[in-house]
Amino acid sequence: MTNFFLSKSTKPEDYWRAVILYGRNVASYKFALASALLEIRPQAGTLLKVEDLAPVYAKHIARHLLIAPRQGTSNSSQFLEACRAFNLDGDDGKLVDATIQGGFKHVIDAFHVVGSGQLDIQFFLDERKQRSGLRITDEFSKIIESQQISNLPLEVEARWNLVETAWELGVSSSMLSIQHDDAAGHLIAYTGSLRRKSVTSSRFALNGYQRGKCFYCNKSISIDSPVTADVDHFFPHALKSSGDFKEVDQVWNLVLACIECNRGPFGKSMSIPAADFVERLHQRNEYYISSHHPLRETLIQQTGLSEELRIAFLNSFFNRAYQERRSNLWKPKDFYPTEL
Repeated sequence: MTNFFLSKSTKPEDYWRAVILYGRNVASYKFALASALLEIRPQAGTLLKVEDLAPVYAKHIARHLLIAPRQGTSNSSQFLEACRAFNLDGDDGKLVDATIQGGFKHVIDAFHVVGSGQLDIQFFLDERKQRSGLRITDEFSKIIESQQISNLPLEVEARWNLVETAWELGVSSSMLSIQHDDAAGHLIAYTGSLRRKSVTSSRFALNGYQRGKCFYCNKSISIDSPVTADVDHFFPHALKSSGDFKEVDQVWNLVLACIECNRGPFGKSMSIPAADFVERLHQRNEYYISSHHPLRETLIQQTGLSEELRIAFLNSFFNRAYQERRSNLWKPKDFYPTEL
């Protein structure tokens, strides 16, 4: 499924999203490395020395340890202990030494591994043995110069929050249910015992899987200031008033839409989108399901155990919604010919 995600585009930011959104995670180090690179923003050709990368990278880990004490499937490591110690004593020197000694043990080698192999493009070359640093490539410069640069750090943070949630609550992802809090605009995690935890902004979690585009018209959107996208119910929230469509609040039905498509003069408002968009919703949901974090299990629970069942679920919901509303199906006034 990762290849399917990438087959729609060859843009460097989509390869970056593949690194962040796909693959199994046993620790949060990949997210910390991504966050550090996006914070430092080295240009192509730069040799980013390990001693310069280490404090930025480790402080992202330390920051998340204050939020979620577990940052991996194992209970601890000497590097994590050093990050915890930094949160108590603020000693940069000890933190940098510990990070150089053990903080990069696997993350640099594994960063570009998605699925069963390395990505076709690389954002840095490992020159630690020869020159004690990472050589930044043209592809990384392209993402920091792209329209999507303000979105990418927020997407990393959202993914990190989702992954660490199961670790923090001490349960497998199959025992988590992720729901949307409409008033707060957040995804909320529930366990079987109904423990409740606010996970992340719904906008931040949704954006990467839409490649920073409006779900309907494909125009580029921003989830950072200024925010140019709304969290939209694909099948309108107003259907709940009939009593037969309580599922409209579930994650499978949430998309990001530009303000014009959602609530502009020619916007969707309470209309039902045209049938073409049901296939697009299915495709977007399959992106989630192929990405190994709690949203995968939530979507499977909500829509079906197999892809065939999930397609049937969406088609049935569309037909029921259309029979209920009996109004013209909506399409955006403008459409930007860019792949979702």
